[in-house]
Amino acid sequence: MRVFPLPIAVAAVLCAALAGCDNRAEPVPLAVAGGDAALGKRLMEQYQCGACHAIPGVGAATGSAGPPLDKFGRRSYIAGRFPNLPGPLADWLVDPPAMKPGTTMPDAGVSTAEARHMAAYLYTLR
Repeated sequence: MRVFPLPIAVAAVLCAALAGCDNRAEPVPLAVAGGDAALGKRLMEQYQCGACHAIPGVGAATGSAGPPLDKFGRRSYIAGRFPNLPGPLADWLVDPPAMKPGTTMPDAGVSTAEARHMAAYLYTLR
């Protein structure tokens, strides 16, 4: 039996593990329990989120006061502070100033149910 030095053995194991990775595959959007992405898109139009944000697929959403929301589903954080997970995102959409006092994102009157749908749509933006 041939024995390889530890660094070579570790490198071989890592290469074998990475061989199955496919960087071209599109990650699956996060699932939002009770969320309907198509309804979320319509709600984003209804609440005029595009007045402040550029949002792909949302009519007239070319705003520049807030960050563009393209590739939102790939972001790690919401508002630079909260983990980009369905619960915190829904909370953020319901009442941004409660989560981050001083934010320019307004409380638009979004309900918890509506926030779930909007979150489902935002996670499709990859």
